[in-house]
Amino acid sequence: MSTQNKTIISVSEKVGYAFGDVASNFYWRIIDVFLLIFYTDVFGLPAATVGTMFLVTRIIDAVSDPVMGVLSDRTQTRFGKFRPYLLLGIIPLFAAGVLTFTVPDLGDDGKVIWAYCTYIFLMLAYTFINVPYGALLGVITNDPQQRTTLTSFRFIGAFSGGSLVAYFTPELVNYFGAGDDALGWQYTMTLYGFIAAALFAVSFVSTTERILPPANQQTSIKRDLKDLSKNKPWIVLFVLALVIMVTISLRASSGTFYFKYYVQQEDLIGSFTTVYLIALGIGAAITPILTRFFDRKRLLIGLMLIVGVLSAAFYWIPKDQVALMFVLQALIGLALGPKSPLVFSMYADTADYSEYQNGRRATALVFSAAAFAQKLGGAVAGAIIGWLLASMGYVANTEQSAASESGIVWLMTIIPAVFAFISVAVIRYYPLSEDKIADVQEALSSRRRSIEESRESSVQQPGVVSGI
Repeated sequence: MSTQNKTIISVSEKVGYAFGDVASNFYWRIIDVFLLIFYTDVFGLPAATVGTMFLVTRIIDAVSDPVMGVLSDRTQTRFGKFRPYLLLGIIPLFAAGVLTFTVPDLGDDGKVIWAYCTYIFLMLAYTFINVPYGALLGVITNDPQQRTTLTSFRFIGAFSGGSLVAYFTPELVNYFGAGDDALGWQYTMTLYGFIAAALFAVSFVSTTERILPPANQQTSIKRDLKDLSKNKPWIVLFVLALVIMVTISLRASSGTFYFKYYVQQEDLIGSFTTVYLIALGIGAAITPILTRFFDRKRLLIGLMLIVGVLSAAFYWIPKDQVALMFVLQALIGLALGPKSPLVFSMYADTADYSEYQNGRRATALVFSAAAFAQKLGGAVAGAIIGWLLASMGYVANTEQSAASESGIVWLMTIIPAVFAFISVAVIRYYPLSEDKIADVQEALSSRRRSIEESRESSVQQPGVVSGI
């Protein structure tokens, strides 16, 4: 199939692709919002232990994400490189989700070992299915605007799934557990596993891989990694995604503590997170409109400045002004909503840029950085929360001290604001303008046409000779 022509992606394929991120958020949103407080308040681990565990397990991901990228880049099946993993990863992810949220009848040391092993299993299973899913974006279309639209659909799906998870999870845990939160979590994750499996299957059926690597490309892992290390746009995006994810995860994970212990209205956690995720979805939905008027780089700078200012302003909200908290949280969600579609479409651009520079394409390896940065950012945020709460005397399921309460407020407001401002500084180093991307796409199209014409000429030549 020719790869130089821009393809208009149907709405059904965009929706089908988005279902994959709806499925992913039955795990990611649980990890981002609920896992830390599950470990401290249900599983019974000290906050500092959880913080350390979150960071240590990322050492495994430092290897697993690029390994998964290399593996899927070298996969050859009649279904494509990346789509098969949407089916192959279903059972491991289902099992890992249930086991992670199972509270075993073990001693303190045994429970720590169980938590480490099952959480690592969950992260590996998530990597196995999510890295190829992310890379699929880069081979469905080569049109930057179509990619932005496709990523908007994807993250509308992500935030819609996340909203459902945020709203219904506390209710489901209470319903299934009937007072036994440990049992409630286990049954809830079993239900989510079945739903996610069906959604991944729909995503597999709905999508098509169209962008192929250059003909006769040699598959040298060492060279792929060397190409990646010289890809400045990719390096900037990796750092950017890490910093922004710390910002997001700090607010998401600390929000559960904020409402339980500072506002003292634990029943509002689901609604608060749902409002935020709906706002994220709206922000993602309007991204294609915004990119018609603003350069993606400048748009990101403006949005993260807004996030930093609003997060800092959250510090001054009195604990009895719940309505104001919801309004400010919704505004932060609107500002953050376009971030994911913008950054992931830019990752696809860096895959094109690498092919333009080196004559080679390693789409999944490029996108594995997105998954790694996302998980590493979440781990750093979790470690910061766990260590800070422990240092300020946090004790689960009791009234907090003034120091612990103050730490929770800072984790929700000032600290993520600082990371948001750091991301603005990082974005400024991104070197690919929209004009540069257009030049890269034109050069790649010309190169592919030349290769195809040369291939057709070599096929026709023997017939000409034999007729003489």
